[in-house]
Amino acid sequence: MYLQFFGLNEKPFSITPDPRYLYMSTRHADALAHLLYGISESGGFIQLTGEIGTGKTTLVRSMLEQTPEHADVALILNPQVSAVEFLQGICDELGIALPEQRDSTKALVDTLNAHLLAAHARGRRTVLIVDEAQNLKPDVLEQVRLLTNLETARQKLLQIILIGQPELRELLDRHDLRQLAQRITGRYHLEPLDRSDTEQYVGHRLRVAGGMGTLFTAGALRELYAQAGGVPRLINIIADRALLGAYSREQPQIDRRLVRLAAGEVFGSRLTPWGKPWIIATLATAGMALLAVGLWRLGVGEAVAPTTAPMAEASTPPIRLAGVSSAPVPPPGVDIVPLEQLLGLGLDTSTDGAFATLFNLWQIPYRRGDGLACQQADRQGLACLFQRGSLSHLLKLNSPSILNLTDSEGSQHQLVIGAVEDDAAQLIIGDEHFWVSVPELSEYWFGDYLLLWQPVTAGGRVLSAGMRDEGVLWLRRTLATLTGAPLPPEDSDVFDNTVDERVREYQRARRLSVDGLVGPRTMIIMQGELAEPGVPMLGERR
Repeated sequence: MYLQFFGLNEKPFSITPDPRYLYMSTRHADALAHLLYGISESGGFIQLTGEIGTGKTTLVRSMLEQTPEHADVALILNPQVSAVEFLQGICDELGIALPEQRDSTKALVDTLNAHLLAAHARGRRTVLIVDEAQNLKPDVLEQVRLLTNLETARQKLLQIILIGQPELRELLDRHDLRQLAQRITGRYHLEPLDRSDTEQYVGHRLRVAGGMGTLFTAGALRELYAQAGGVPRLINIIADRALLGAYSREQPQIDRRLVRLAAGEVFGSRLTPWGKPWIIATLATAGMALLAVGLWRLGVGEAVAPTTAPMAEASTPPIRLAGVSSAPVPPPGVDIVPLEQLLGLGLDTSTDGAFATLFNLWQIPYRRGDGLACQQADRQGLACLFQRGSLSHLLKLNSPSILNLTDSEGSQHQLVIGAVEDDAAQLIIGDEHFWVSVPELSEYWFGDYLLLWQPVTAGGRVLSAGMRDEGVLWLRRTLATLTGAPLPPEDSDVFDNTVDERVREYQRARRLSVDGLVGPRTMIIMQGELAEPGVPMLGERR
């Protein structure tokens, strides 16, 4: 639609993986080197992980274009299969005729072994690449491990490369999969692009498509990085919408305002929380980064897809008149404060101020300048959890949280939400409490929040079926208390089938993701229901 207008040969920001458009940042070059090493060298496993949309699949396709002539590659794109189907898929990829007993694991492995030995005798290497490996079932992962036992006296016959989202690292940390984890000889995690790489990435894709790298202004590129957080897929989606918006206005160059409008369409809000300074500062430690990644697996993240709705003008939140409430049903005895007025009072709405307030609710000290807030929380036996979701998500977790608000001037403020009653929310700034309208709050808050919680397991490790962990003892006691039915044996630290069934029943009753995984989200909800002393609740009016 807009190709002729901008002088482009093709769409530069398609989300279809195309090796021609691969921008080789330092991170991507290192990741590709790890993959090529996995093809050329014999050994155990190579593991490549990265957040959704960071370019893993494009890297795989680029690697396949550089596959040595003496290498045979089996690529499994859909690993959500049984162990037998997995082996059948490998045979199909390598052109191996299935045995008569095609549903027999032993027959399939014997056939595969014979093929690998023959290929080795011809001087050929065989590589198995499993994409979306975080979806592999435990029994299939065990079969993957057993495939590395196919070897000669001097080397392995099959090189295996596992590619997946960050959840793959958590999966391989499971106690029952430690034998597989010990065979991983190379690990690489693909991070999002930084601001400089984002600018070069956009220019590279425009040049490949036949356009000019100056199509986006410097301000537009900065805004694009802030909105997409350096995630290539999100950059593509937002940039494509911005081009469409510029075309509809006959505007020859994309400016910052168009990028903000495009991001608002993509994310369904006036502004998105990606890349906001307070979040970046908070997630500076590796532990917080893992927690932030964990929210996607826990079902809080939202899938991003381009919309076909026409681009609308961004609306500025209205400034309320003093004394006029926007909440139709305020709690008894509560005066509603217009939010724009509250944010303009000059109170301390900094990140430090918000953490000081949140720490005070937990009755632990917060020392400004004494390291990152989440490191301080860790020393007090707590952990930070950053999530992105709706107010209903927050209410379900039932924990006071730091909200990041953006006023009509684009300035950011961090405030603690302490309670929600009817259509009003209590915001806490230091020792002062204010009630604001929930509908108005939604105009300033776009879903990102941070809370403190008490981890049950070391490092907040996720509990799952088959694990042996001291946290399972707590889980058994807690489920027995909350469901009113014992869960014997109470002294067992094994996450057995009985525990798995009870966890799923609990998740189903609370309308959580019924996956049997007990991570931060499920643990926090359980702790809230236990109502243990010293744990502040979101519903407590202060």
